[in-house]
Amino acid sequence: MTRLLIRGGRVIDPAEGIDRQGDVLVDEGRIVAVGSQLAPESAEILDARGLVVCPGFVDPHAHLCEPGGEHRETIATGAMAAAAGGYTAVCAMPDTDPVVDDPASVGFVVAAGRRATGARVFPAAAVSVGRKGEHLTEFGEVVDAGAVAVADGGRVVRSSKLMRLALEYAQAFAIPILAHPEDAGLASGGVMHEGIVSTRLGLRGKPAAAEEIGAARDLALAEMTGGRLHLQRVSTAATVELIRRARRKGVEVTAEVTAHHLVLGHEVVADYGTEYKVDPPLRTTADIEALRSALADGTIDCIATDHTPCHYDEKEQAFDDAPFGAVGFETTFAVLHTHLVATGILELATLIERMSTGPARALALPGGTLKPGESADLVLLDPAARWKIDPTAFLSKCRNTPFAGEAVTGRVVRTLVGGRTVWSATGEGS
Repeated sequence: MTRLLIRGGRVIDPAEGIDRQGDVLVDEGRIVAVGSQLAPESAEILDARGLVVCPGFVDPHAHLCEPGGEHRETIATGAMAAAAGGYTAVCAMPDTDPVVDDPASVGFVVAAGRRATGARVFPAAAVSVGRKGEHLTEFGEVVDAGAVAVADGGRVVRSSKLMRLALEYAQAFAIPILAHPEDAGLASGGVMHEGIVSTRLGLRGKPAAAEEIGAARDLALAEMTGGRLHLQRVSTAATVELIRRARRKGVEVTAEVTAHHLVLGHEVVADYGTEYKVDPPLRTTADIEALRSALADGTIDCIATDHTPCHYDEKEQAFDDAPFGAVGFETTFAVLHTHLVATGILELATLIERMSTGPARALALPGGTLKPGESADLVLLDPAARWKIDPTAFLSKCRNTPFAGEAVTGRVVRTLVGGRTVWSATGEGS
């Protein structure tokens, strides 16, 4: 592997407090130095003038569908789509068929991830066997096999007793519980946010209170046990306040939010477009504002894609019958750069931190830094690039995005994993 000098870019490393023009030197797949006018011998030069050089993005929540849903996505196609979106690491949820709940299934994901070209793939195993909420998975065995966290993959652990045991048990293995905060009974049957729009459309609603009750329970259990809790896909203002209160009490909690919950409100469902059917549902303007504020002040410390591929035929159903979910690998940075950074709501360095350093820290994953000695997992961005989101150009096998046709500013130019280019806008690789 040749030495690589990435020269003249705006280097942003939130983990090291760096935001300045400079160079990044890579050798043998690792960061050697970050500085000004570096002049190593016999290095390949990569001109980064006009570009941002930063840690690769880390996605704490994605659905790669394999095994069992290969018509929607495979680990290989998902890893490459993630790389196209600037991601160098992805945590894959266990809601596959069969469920990832034992060492063999975890090992399958690990092995497939190693074979894939693109982002690194790290599996989360199920909290409960079969995601049935009855018996805990053998955490020690799945961690030994390569699981970095446990989650029931979009399904609530209904039993508070089992959730308590999970939070206690996970501490022995230093892993977080990734929780879908929801009162399943209250949310049952809902297909969008419960409010004036759902009433007008005649669609069953999921009240905001369903998420808030679930979050309150999980936060109370985390406080009681001292376990590490990560709340997935936060979508309401009240949940944000619950997290703030828990943090003040010293509860070890991290939280994520998706691009669609930061940008889109429930009004967009007015034409019954199933591309807007996501879980949790799109909420109100007040919720969006609260989520943005929480992202800016660090109450929410991670941005997740919740990449959920759905086949065209699946989404081409009545709103009630269509599956929840949207793909997000290839759009998240551009959408949030356009709506939050270009509008002055968020600093670019803050967006990068929430997409890289924050998720890496929350799940204890490699990446999120350009510190010398660390793996050279990084991304080059062009903040000025203007383009239109075209789902037909996605590397993901599915096209279900709520942002089709949107004009955006900011684009991934190149993604490197271990010092190798795994994706570039020009098609160049190494």
